[in-house]
Amino acid sequence: MSNCKVETCTVETSDGVKLSTRLFKPREEINKGNPVVVLVHPYSVLGGCQGLLRGIAAGLADRGYKAVTFDMRGVGRSTGRASLTGFAEIKDVIAVCKWVCENLSADRILLVGSSAGAPIAGSAVDQIEQVVGYVSLGYPFGMIASILFGRHHKAVLQSPKPKFFIMGTKDGFTSVQQLKNKLSSAAGRVETHLIEGVSHFQMEGPAYDAQMVNLILEFIASL
Repeated sequence: MSNCKVETCTVETSDGVKLSTRLFKPREEINKGNPVVVLVHPYSVLGGCQGLLRGIAAGLADRGYKAVTFDMRGVGRSTGRASLTGFAEIKDVIAVCKWVCENLSADRILLVGSSAGAPIAGSAVDQIEQVVGYVSLGYPFGMIASILFGRHHKAVLQSPKPKFFIMGTKDGFTSVQQLKNKLSSAAGRVETHLIEGVSHFQMEGPAYDAQMVNLILEFIASL
């Protein structure tokens, strides 16, 4: 059972959308200089919501890190409408990161995107100066997913900021070879971690939350 404190608030985007947001705070902050972790949930159209990231956010808070989740536009109590390609949602990520900087006195942010949240977060990485790194949990690079999210690829692959791609070897949206092919042209520092025999939605499940927390913390330590 997590021992962190959870606060709820509303963040407004540049186009007037109000986002339901949760801040997971550690009982004791180990280091004031730690980056705040902003987590971007899976595809809104298929039921993605911030609740899916609660386990990871609480796990990070238990280890002394502030973590922020939010429902993107059109999800839960957030206003507005979800988009099919995730381009409107980039504004949501930017607004939440701006809120984090202004309200939590944060000058370092780690952006973490899960599933379709990964391309959306990736498109925001270089639009937020305080973002110091990016973690993808199951980036949908495959052919079919690329019909929806292909125009997001360029932003994250060209970013000079450190990037960490975590994926199951049985991911139904992206094969291991497709991941390697995509990352071969990526700029800056790129790391990958493959979880043997695990599928896309399996990795999103609560059984893997603790492992995701450990991998995220290892990446933070290297920044």
